[in-house]
Amino acid sequence: MYPGYFDPSMLLLIPALILAMWAQSRVKSVFARYSQVAARRGVTGSQVARDLLDRFGLGNVPVNPVAGNLTDHYDPRKKTLNLSESVYNSPSIAAIGVAAHEVGHAIQDNTNYAPLRIRNAIVPVVNIGSTLAFPLFFIGLLMQGPTLMNIGILLFLGVIVFHLVTLPVEFDASKRALRVLADTGSLSSDEISGAGAVLKAAAWTYISATIMAFAQLLRLLLLRGSRSRD
Repeated sequence: MYPGYFDPSMLLLIPALILAMWAQSRVKSVFARYSQVAARRGVTGSQVARDLLDRFGLGNVPVNPVAGNLTDHYDPRKKTLNLSESVYNSPSIAAIGVAAHEVGHAIQDNTNYAPLRIRNAIVPVVNIGSTLAFPLFFIGLLMQGPTLMNIGILLFLGVIVFHLVTLPVEFDASKRALRVLADTGSLSSDEISGAGAVLKAAAWTYISATIMAFAQLLRLLLLRGSRSRD
């Protein structure tokens, strides 16, 4: 038996780690590529976001700049749309695609999109579970305490649920973004493909995170099973 974090079961994580590294590299490279391509209309990411929000009756949602790169997000608690420095003032196809994606989340929130509601509701529980799951499991493993291991696995199942709910939330936001960009003429038909490439690359980061979560769960189950046989 190999107690703790250094054991052969960690080999299960290697494919997921490779995919995650590829996904991160892919989204950065695609974003960088289309950040160099200015949209013909010459409007910035923040301007597009403001226009789309207003069109959907969300004039009360402010568009704020935030520090960092690819830190764009919609905050459903404060009802604010936050765009990173590389998006807020940029007229690029990449910036407009990302800004529209975040508007998609605002629209989801306004229309009570069920997966988003579920994700928002379970965030506090998931935060606790993700913090405690591994410490409890490995304390149980080292102390030969199956109850602690089981609690750790149950807590980590909440993380799995979070990732599974996140996928439709993100895919739907991207679909809404591309549709409204086309419908409003914010991007021309040939520019939509560039925005789609950026959002597709970003989607792989969520897919890889979900696969990593399942690989970690499988590892915990294998370690739990091997301890039961000792």
